[in-house]
Amino acid sequence: MAKKSARDLIVPILALFFLAMPAPLQAAKEPFDAWLATLKSEAREKGISTETIEAAFANVALVEKVVSLDRKQPETVQTFQEYMAQRLPQSLIDTGKSLLNENRALLSEIGEKYGVQPRFIVALWGVETRYGRYTGGFSVINALTTLAYDNRRADYFRGELLLALQILDEDHIAVDDMKGSWAGAMGQSQFMPSSFINFAVDYDGDGKRDIWSTKADVFASAANYLSRSGWQYDQTWGREVALPKSFDASLIDLKVAKPMAEWDALGVRKAGGASLPGRQLVGSLVQPKGGDGQTFLVYDNYRTILKWNRSTYFAMSVGFLADRIGDD
Repeated sequence: MAKKSARDLIVPILALFFLAMPAPLQAAKEPFDAWLATLKSEAREKGISTETIEAAFANVALVEKVVSLDRKQPETVQTFQEYMAQRLPQSLIDTGKSLLNENRALLSEIGEKYGVQPRFIVALWGVETRYGRYTGGFSVINALTTLAYDNRRADYFRGELLLALQILDEDHIAVDDMKGSWAGAMGQSQFMPSSFINFAVDYDGDGKRDIWSTKADVFASAANYLSRSGWQYDQTWGREVALPKSFDASLIDLKVAKPMAEWDALGVRKAGGASLPGRQLVGSLVQPKGGDGQTFLVYDNYRTILKWNRSTYFAMSVGFLADRIGDD
């Protein structure tokens, strides 16, 4: 076997180094300064004050970590069971029960006003940010500027950036306090700026829709989102079911919806083997990817949770946590 030269050893190492580097910014065709000047002009045309625009971009920076995170594939290597075990530890359930009890009067008031059971408000709060503990440390302006300047999804994030400027201009939050995820999702409810504009609520009446630190606004904003997205107060999200051995797998599809009696006639049963409830809700069968055949009969409220986040795992985790918190 021939002896390897120094070059033979260095080239593979360099290749690994470059593979490990974060994905480069797919920059817009024009230089950043020119791009930013155009964006500022557009913001002014939309009525954003010059004072707000200059304050927002005073220390603006493109963040390579944001680009790297955006490039990551969304596919999970976890099975459904692994994901649920990691995302819903007993401590999260216990804390949820405690916080529901601690904030019972406020949650009941908001739940009645918006037609959303308090346990689902708390469950969303828990799944999104661990009840406000992990809201993201990125500057929302820097994150959205980076993603808007990047060519991959520029139009979407440019729109979100302009709405973030509107939020600042309306004095709901100071620019230095406008923190969130790498993608620009903000506060304890993790709203994108567009969701904030459409659904955030100033429930305590102080003039600010504060989803960062005011529980009343956080709870009411989440409830308002669900309510206006089609939530049904007298329904749950779904339940685990068992299928007969000869069941037609083509029926396991969110697009296939049948009333309870039809599923019962096809042999679908509760997980423990009992017949399905007599109430004729319309439901669909879902088997989470990586769930090893675990099956759920889900209702319209499950679809509403998917409007918040289109991940099956996310929707299931909210439903599971709400069930375990219980006690509306």
